Amino acid sequence: MAVRLKSVLSGSAMFKKKILVIDDTELMVRLTTDILTKHGYEVVSANNGVDGIKMVASEKPDLVLLDVVMPGIDGFEVCKLLRKDESNNLIPIIMLTAQGNEEDKLVGLEIGADDYITKPFNPRELVSRVRNTLLRIDRNRLANPLTGLPGNIDIQSEINYRIAKGMIFSILYLDVDNFKAYNDVYGFSHGDRAIKLIADILMDNVKTFGSKNDFIGHIGGDDFVVITDPAHVDVLCENIIKEFDERVPELYSDVDKRAGFISSVNRRGQITQYPIMTLSIAVVSNEHRELRNYLEVGEVAAELKKKAKSIVGSVYLKDKRKDK
Repeated sequence: MAVRLKSVLSGSAMFKKKILVIDDTELMVRLTTDILTKHGYEVVSANNGVDGIKMVASEKPDLVLLDVVMPGIDGFEVCKLLRKDESNNLIPIIMLTAQGNEEDKLVGLEIGADDYITKPFNPRELVSRVRNTLLRIDRNRLANPLTGLPGNIDIQSEINYRIAKGMIFSILYLDVDNFKAYNDVYGFSHGDRAIKLIADILMDNVKTFGSKNDFIGHIGGDDFVVITDPAHVDVLCENIIKEFDERVPELYSDVDKRAGFISSVNRRGQITQYPIMTLSIAVVSNEHRELRNYLEVGEVAAELKKKAKSIVGSVYLKDKRKDK
């Protein structure tokens, strides 16, 4: 399957990532600096823990390479102090540990380090661990915090990438009907539970019925996208809807399930009955028509989704227009 998390920041970066090396050994600092500079990183350094902490505040590095053994404040203490400050929580820390010292590795990970490198290290390993850690952090920053799925920036990037590469694909735009009323009546915690359930349903079905290059994204709220091969559209939509309709009633009280609706105040201040949540899916594809960019895809999807939401129950509609 794939929930492919391809960040726009992971390709050609618009600016150099800044690495702070905190190590008391001048030779190690020089070696590390040379390796990372050759691979396009900006490198700054500190030769002790106190100065390193100050430089984190002043330089705002994208990643910290932190030696464990240093005079005065050692690497463990520096890591603890950095993690105590919430403003540093998103800065990844890679610990530099002595060869074969498993205890150092475990302690570092337990106090908040993101990874470790054993000295002496292979230059390729250093570059790979730095790159992979930065990619993971970038993905987490761009992902939806509730579901962990790629957000709007990644979704736009994925669509534009496939168009630029001339790939044939279909996009499922999924929107939950009556979610706002459910959220208003049951509260945000239950609303979050519903969103997580939908994400699980999508991931399960893409894994079972999709292909390895499929992409799942979370636009926000109750809106999701799945990008797949046109050949998989029908089986995906049918099974997503089937599982959704089977599992969503679990989110309601027995009274509301028996009634088949909940009562909530609408935007005009009137008490209105809202049916159990259903799913509307708009399917847009470039299989038979040209799609030039993400915005054009969105316009076609919005038109289809409006039509789908006017139909009672869970439904999917495919755009069947063709280029002449």
